[in-house]
Amino acid sequence: MPELNLKSQHASSPAVSPPPGTGTGKPLSVTDLRKTYSGLTAVDTVSMEIAGGEFVTFLGSSGSGKTTTLMMIAGFCEPDSGSIVVGGRDVTRLAPQKRGLGFVFQQYLLFPHMTVWENVAFPLQLRGVPKAELRRRVGETLEIAGLSAMARRRPRELSGGQQQRVALCRALVYRPPVILMDEPLGALDKKLRDQLQTEIKRIQQELGLTVIYVTHDQEEALVLSDRIAVMRDGLIDQFDTPRELFERPRTPFVADFLGAANFLPGTVQQQTSEQTLVRLDTGGLLNARSQGGAEGAQIRAAVQPGRLRLCTPGDGFCTGTVETVTYVGTLVRVTVRPAGDAATGLVRLELPAGQAPVIGEQVSLTADPDDVSVFAVEGGG
Repeated sequence: MPELNLKSQHASSPAVSPPPGTGTGKPLSVTDLRKTYSGLTAVDTVSMEIAGGEFVTFLGSSGSGKTTTLMMIAGFCEPDSGSIVVGGRDVTRLAPQKRGLGFVFQQYLLFPHMTVWENVAFPLQLRGVPKAELRRRVGETLEIAGLSAMARRRPRELSGGQQQRVALCRALVYRPPVILMDEPLGALDKKLRDQLQTEIKRIQQELGLTVIYVTHDQEEALVLSDRIAVMRDGLIDQFDTPRELFERPRTPFVADFLGAANFLPGTVQQQTSEQTLVRLDTGGLLNARSQGGAEGAQIRAAVQPGRLRLCTPGDGFCTGTVETVTYVGTLVRVTVRPAGDAATGLVRLELPAGQAPVIGEQVSLTADPDDVSVFAVEGGG
């Protein structure tokens, strides 16, 4: 059995392809995976390749297909068609226990009559690992997770966060090629979730683990992932790094789901190879780096609330009246009613608390061209 590699193997990811330096080869390859239930398509021809040492998250709302995809990879759900290859071996029709994958559920599923040590040792006992090797591995794994002092405790004597760390140790102690996690932090409060996100990422980087993680929490996905597959209606809308998804969404759905973007309707006034000049329906002019279509095309310009700024009246692309101001710690969430076009709706901003306007104040808004995405309107122009 291989030794634990305690050196970090994590590397930053490029835009679309698996990050270089995260491992040799592709431990997981999924091709045209499809699953239907009673004629309804749950997953529709999903394909992806995941590199060694990569942390990939399936992100989507309920019914998007993320959990069904994970269950097919795990072997708990049989696909109608497509293939799943792990480490060069086709496991599509193998039983879950024959795939050699680690799995961490939202429910911890620890044995209540066993100690922490015994829970973590159990997968090794099933595999017939010699006692000396078993003791070494369990001890190493508990130490990495900060659980050595709790080895003799039983699950009822642990907090929820500690129990989840035990479940993680049990999944990684036998060195699976891929660890699958199905919303493992969903039952915990926010403070504990934040703490465990840090712990999971640290352990993943320290051991060079390949992880596939399912969540509906956008912030959690951004914090943990090298790449995120944003799923909708059984399809992957975009599979990219967190930064690319947030700053360069390819579809309106991704822009809205990941960052709750403002969508400002308008018309392309001028298009060059470097930028798009948009005449908004509110009357203002807005520059965007992304391509928006031919002159005269109807578009929607998407801007995240945190990328909008207040500016000198007359210098922005939009003026309006402040309707609400909500303090959220160091941030202030502001809504502005644009002048000149009721159909545009409220524009949402997130500003530092010290820059908060007051309700009823007239303000002007601006944004950097790099922070504006432009999407064509179907049938427009």
